Amino acid sequence: KQWYQRRVPITAGGPQFVGIKFCPECNNMLYPKEDKENKRLLYQCQNCEHSESADNNCIYVNKINHEVDEMSSIVGDVITDPTLPRTKDHPCPRCNQCLAVFFQSQSSSTDSGMRLYYVCCNIQCNYKWTE
Repeated sequence: KQWYQRRVPITAGGPQFVGIKFCPECNNMLYPKEDKENKRLLYQCQNCEHSESADNNCIYVNKINHEVDEMSSIVGDVITDPTLPRTKDHPCPRCNQCLAVFFQSQSSSTDSGMRLYYVCCNIQCNYKWTE
C-alpha cells in the first residue's frame, strides 16, 4: 500500500510539507501526536495504532470560528409568550411602538456580558433589536 501527502515548493525557508498524511495500513488520516517521553512529534492513526515520526516539527492548524448571529435565531412569536417580561421604557426604533418583549442573551460567551434582546409587540412590525 502507498501513503500520500501533498507537497508544495519551499518558499523563503518555510516548511515543505503542507497537507494531510494517510496511514499505510488502513488509509485513514494520520493525526499529529506528541511523544512526551522522547520529546518528538509523531503522526498517528486513530484507527489502527500505526505511527511514524514527523519529518517536520511544524503543525498547521486550520480553525474555523463560526459565530451564530443571535438576532437571526430569535423567533417573532416570542411576543405571544405570556411568561416573558414586557417593557414600555424601550420604544421600537422602527415603528416607535412603546411595548416590547425582552429577554437575556442565551449566549455562552463570557466576553459579551449580559445582553438584553427586545422584540416589538406590534404584530405588523415585529422588529428585533438589542441595546
